[in-house]
Amino acid sequence: MESLTSRMQAVQSPIIPVVGELIKNSPGTISLGQGVVFYNPPPEAIELLPKFLAEPTNNLYKSVEGIPPLLTALAEKLQTFNGIEMNGENCIVVTAGSNMGFMNAILAITNPGDEIILNTPYYFNHEMAIAMAGCRAVLVATDENYQLRPDAIAQAITPKTRAVVTISPNNPTGVVYSKAALHQVNQICGVQRSCAEGTRGIYHISDEAYEYFTYNGVKHVSPGAFGNSEYTISLFSLSKAYGFASWRIGYMVIPKHLFVAVKKVQDTILICPPVISQYAALGALQAKAEYLQSNIGAISQVRQVVLDSLNRLQGLCSITPANGAFYFFLKVNTQMDAFELVKRLIQEHKIAVIPGTTFGIDDGCYLRVAYGALQKETAKEGIERLVQGLETIVRSL
Repeated sequence: MESLTSRMQAVQSPIIPVVGELIKNSPGTISLGQGVVFYNPPPEAIELLPKFLAEPTNNLYKSVEGIPPLLTALAEKLQTFNGIEMNGENCIVVTAGSNMGFMNAILAITNPGDEIILNTPYYFNHEMAIAMAGCRAVLVATDENYQLRPDAIAQAITPKTRAVVTISPNNPTGVVYSKAALHQVNQICGVQRSCAEGTRGIYHISDEAYEYFTYNGVKHVSPGAFGNSEYTISLFSLSKAYGFASWRIGYMVIPKHLFVAVKKVQDTILICPPVISQYAALGALQAKAEYLQSNIGAISQVRQVVLDSLNRLQGLCSITPANGAFYFFLKVNTQMDAFELVKRLIQEHKIAVIPGTTFGIDDGCYLRVAYGALQKETAKEGIERLVQGLETIVRSL
């Protein structure tokens, strides 16, 4: 049979389903793989669903950019938590998750052959979206602590560059970028834009899906609060903080001049975000502060359990300090292939993690450890399996 070729052949396959299949074939495996939280949406999200069901017209299509009550609630949240003011030069678009927001942005600002700067290690769905759009990801390495290198980012800019992407708190490393570094990147985009002399400028795409997950007194910073609405694109999600993974609600704050382009993309792919999920999101945003405080506090405790156990691997692994999200990115001191190590950990020790190659790191053996999905007791068992598995496999080589 003749093989069919398409642009998708150049796109990497998502790793989560691959690891999921390995887990399925090894019953009893504890997963430190997928980036989800252990808790459910707040009761306020479910309590608003009867209101959706009571309105017959909710079965019809709604506005592409989102229902008005949710847009109003999001504007209030952005002002209060992020310091982002809706000022007439920017606008909110509700999306089916922030991955869709990223795809919307890339399609809205690029032509095939354009370049997008990603800092490595990158989030794999970002790299995949860029490839799908017929564009090229230009990779800029972070420093030894996975922090941004603004000078290197500036040097990577070419006439084809259309955006610089930052993720803070970061997936996969868990690090939080400083306000100074994010401001410097934002200024780089602004300077390039002002020098464009009538041609298209450069956007700063800021992925803030983990905005609430910071520890040790570290504060989240939103580049959209710097006041540069004309070239800053901010992406947010309810998937993590509100336990909304399958409800598929995210949102983006974009310059007003991109609104028509983004609506074209979203109307073609989605028409409108699921309205029932938008009602649930509206309810979630009304949850008491204790909901986030208690659940993220529990994840903070799990984080400490994981960190204490991983610290026993000194000499075997390098662990970079990380004060955000719910990930650690380990460098394992071995020549072993990262995916081969992941397979053996699942098959021989019933513990799953994600290989660093998925995040664009192939100059060594790296693993992403996700701890948000586990409660304290399960996390302790899972991390013990990981520690013992790494000690057994790596020391036997």
